[in-house]
Amino acid sequence: MTINNALKAYLLLIPGLLPIVAFMSLVIGMAVSQSIGFFNFAGDDHFSLQFWRQMLAQDQFWRVFFYSARIAVVSALLSVMLAYPVALWLRRPFPGSDLISAMIKAPILVHGLVAAFLFVNFISFQGFLNTALVHLGLIARPIRMQNDPYAIGVVILQIWKNVPFAFLIIIGSVRAIGDDILDAARDLGAGRLARLRRVILPLTLRSLQAALILIFIGAAGDYSFQAVAGPTNINSMSQFMMRIQMDNAAHGWNEAAVIAVMLMLLSLFGSVAVAGLMHLAVRRMGR
Repeated sequence: MTINNALKAYLLLIPGLLPIVAFMSLVIGMAVSQSIGFFNFAGDDHFSLQFWRQMLAQDQFWRVFFYSARIAVVSALLSVMLAYPVALWLRRPFPGSDLISAMIKAPILVHGLVAAFLFVNFISFQGFLNTALVHLGLIARPIRMQNDPYAIGVVILQIWKNVPFAFLIIIGSVRAIGDDILDAARDLGAGRLARLRRVILPLTLRSLQAALILIFIGAAGDYSFQAVAGPTNINSMSQFMMRIQMDNAAHGWNEAAVIAVMLMLLSLFGSVAVAGLMHLAVRRMGR
């Protein structure tokens, strides 16, 4: 009877999962096929690894690859690190907690491209920040902060956009921890830090991993923040993919497909690595 109920539950998932799996398989299959010479818009279709050899031999590609990986890792870790203590603070309702929670979630309603333009206007040469610093006498003349070479602006935008997202994921698991569990740990002599390390962190590990993975994937493939506020000396993988496709009329789609496949691999293995490191860190803290 239990097996039949489980089978029925899985069958109910088919209408929702089938279109998702079908479209994902189509997109991934198309990208992989183009990267090895099929669906060639400028010649005959034939199996070839020349596009992979050409792309992986470029130093610029690897600079772009590791740049996107670095932005994704930093954005995911900082977003979760900022969202987690706020979620712990708002675990129990108190007067004004709903208003604070709503304010934290507000950036979700703002499109990333709009946020990027607002941020650029804020830090531009004649923007609000420079004007305020000059009037306060902290600087003699405006300084250039837009499109900084270290991508600090991109990371700030990623954090601003992803902290509410991480908060939504984490707050549910934090509030699901019963007071009786924490009271039992307190009665056994566990202090506040010990309860955090040995009770709260292990029970919220899955939500932390989910937040890290989703933010990592989104930040690795971001285009809007990079295009508006990113550094001018290097592209993200999404920018590089578009530039390769537009500059190379003969085999641009094939070379762009190689970058797309590498971006998918970065998202896959990078998210697994981030989640694994997080799990290992929590296990070490719990000892």
